[in-house]
Amino acid sequence: MALLIKNGEIVTGSSRLVADIWCEGETITRIDKNIPAPAGADVVDAAGKFVFPGFIDPHTHIYLPFMGTFSKDTYATGTQAAVAGGTTTIFDMCCPSRLEEAADGFATWKSQADGNACCDYTFHMGVTRFDQGTEAQLRKIVAEGVQSFKIFLAYKGAFGIDDAELLATLRLARELGVVTAAHCENETLVAELQKKLLSEGKTGPEWHHESRPPRVEAEGVHHLMTFAELTGAPVYIVHLSCREALEEAVRARLRGVDVRVETLIQYLVLDKTCAEMPEFEGAKFVMSPPLRDKSNQPVLWNGLAQGLIDTVGTDHAPFDFETQKPMGLSDFTKIPNGIPALEDRIPLLYTHGVCTGRLDLQTFVNVASTNAAKIFNLFPQKGTIQTGSDADLVVFDPSYRGTLSVKTQTSAVDYNAFEGWEIQGRPAVVTVRGEIAARDGRFIGRTGRGKFLQRPPSQSK
Repeated sequence: MALLIKNGEIVTGSSRLVADIWCEGETITRIDKNIPAPAGADVVDAAGKFVFPGFIDPHTHIYLPFMGTFSKDTYATGTQAAVAGGTTTIFDMCCPSRLEEAADGFATWKSQADGNACCDYTFHMGVTRFDQGTEAQLRKIVAEGVQSFKIFLAYKGAFGIDDAELLATLRLARELGVVTAAHCENETLVAELQKKLLSEGKTGPEWHHESRPPRVEAEGVHHLMTFAELTGAPVYIVHLSCREALEEAVRARLRGVDVRVETLIQYLVLDKTCAEMPEFEGAKFVMSPPLRDKSNQPVLWNGLAQGLIDTVGTDHAPFDFETQKPMGLSDFTKIPNGIPALEDRIPLLYTHGVCTGRLDLQTFVNVASTNAAKIFNLFPQKGTIQTGSDADLVVFDPSYRGTLSVKTQTSAVDYNAFEGWEIQGRPAVVTVRGEIAARDGRFIGRTGRGKFLQRPPSQSK
């Protein structure tokens, strides 16, 4: 069915105008004033509301085997939660273990998503080892439409790669025109600090931060920047959390390193005191890198406003508080890492970014949608509102007032890290390729309609 959105203020990363949007065949086919509504068209009156391009989360873990358990969301529940919150495209991390072949891991993640996803999706392909057979498998995966790798400079023995593997991965990425996304922490320092803290009887979630302090993350960024500089490979730092790490990235950018930076909504609005809550409640807020001292928040907000930080993701990794987080009850290193936020990212970013004056509307759209589409070769199919683009649209009601709660969320996890938080504004209507998929924070679309997005590599060098 054709879709007409009337009278809204269209806001992209570079423009604002009041106009109507006509969508047909899953794409935007006309933007104009006073488009008449033909019989049979689905019509949405967006008067008094913003119309944003569908938002993109560049970093999720919908399906994730981790620390002996599995994340709670399925591709159905996770992507329903995404759409309810205004996110119409996700980049899920395909993370096979070091014992698994890359091709087998890719097949597993695709099988989990195919026929279940409710929004469009793509993958960052995890390179968790690089041996004689890996290169050919990665070349084939890139040929199938994956334009980004994911590497871990942490989680030694599980996902982490050594320096020889890092060098080989970046050389291949440069050759193929692939962006390498990287988790930056020094795995040796983390392991030694964990060992020291546990030997001193410091076992609670409040010690997680001390095992991975800001300098450990900054050293990981510095390490990646050296390898990226020497190989010429484009890189993307995932979930950057602190001033020290950002300074390393900015210094490298000034030297000419092709580096982009992502932060998370959690780092912008939560701080390390959350993980220090008593009665193991702090385990809800254990993630890596950890939540930081609140003094880092103005640095990250300013980084977004000034273009030093490119994107805001979630690293959505949902593990139940009642049954999964207690795996680390007597040892914080065994707490499954993750603070779920996929559903709440956009209302929180609008409330604490736009409404406070930290971000203007254009920057809001860029860091939550457009920049990810450009970095990972989805623009202008995604990330903007123009003729020919996919009709992923968010009619956003800035007058809405409400609170976040596990009782009303879509995600399958048993807690909400922002329980009781007030929000200003939320998506009123969300469309995925021209079909209405959510209204007023509730998913009403078709399960399985999401499709795998093939992304061409950048021009190889």
